Amino acid sequence: MNFTRARGAMSLAALLTTTAAAGTAVAYAQAPGLPGTPEAGGSKPAGSTTSKSAPKKASKTSSRTKVRSVRRNVTLGTRMLVKGTVSPKGAGRRVRLQVRTRKGWQSVAKDRTSKGGSFRLRYTPKSPGSLKTRVVFLGDSKHRSSRRTVGRVNVFRKAYASWYGPGLYGNTLGCGGRLSPGTIGVAHKSLPCGTPLTVRHNGRSVRVRVIDRGPYVGNREYDLTSATRSRIGFSGHGTVLTTK
Repeated sequence: MNFTRARGAMSLAALLTTTAAAGTAVAYAQAPGLPGTPEAGGSKPAGSTTSKSAPKKASKTSSRTKVRSVRRNVTLGTRMLVKGTVSPKGAGRRVRLQVRTRKGWQSVAKDRTSKGGSFRLRYTPKSPGSLKTRVVFLGDSKHRSSRRTVGRVNVFRKAYASWYGPGLYGNTLGCGGRLSPGTIGVAHKSLPCGTPLTVRHNGRSVRVRVIDRGPYVGNREYDLTSATRSRIGFSGHGTVLTTK
C-alpha cells in the first residue's frame, strides 16, 4: 500500500516538474528581445525578401531644331540647301533632312552640327515635284530628339506652254465644269484630271490642278487659263517651270 502511494506521489511530482519545464520553454521562446527571436535580429520569417530600388536614369534635356534658311525653288539638277541650328549648342550632333514619300519619311541628306550648333544639309533631287520636307535632330545620350518642318520645296523642270480663255468662256472643260475668266488651272494631254502641280515664271509661282485637255498645237505641253497666266505674268507662249 505504502509502495503504491509512493509511486503515485512520484509520478505526480514528475508530471508537475515536466509541465513547469515545458511552460518555461514556451515562455522563453515567446519572450521578446531574447536571442534567436525576430525582435532580437534572429532568423526572418519564411517568405520574406529584401527589395532594392533600381537606380534612376538621368533625364534628358529638351532640344530645339531651328531652320534659318532654305532654298524652296530649285530646277532639276540643282542642289537644294537647308541651313539651321540645334540648341543647346554642341558639336557632332546628328541631323537629317527628310522627304515625305509614299513609304513615309525618308532621310535624303545628313550632317553633324558644328561647335556652335549649326548645320548645312544639301540634297540634289532626281525628279521634279513638290516635296514635303523636314529637319530632324536624332537626339543623343543627353538630349531628346527634335524636328522642324521645312515646308514644301518645289523641284522644277522646263516645259513649253501657251494660254487660252477669251472667246472660249462658257465652254465645257475636259475634266468637268465650265471655263470662266476666273478659272485657275491648266490643260494637259495625259496627266490625270485633278493632278496638282506648281507652275513658275519670272520668279512667281502658282499652285494649280489639271482641269482640261490640250493643247494640241506644236510641242506645247501645257495650256494655262487666262487667270493662271495672270498670276505668274506669262504671256503668249514660251517656257515655264513646272513640277510635273
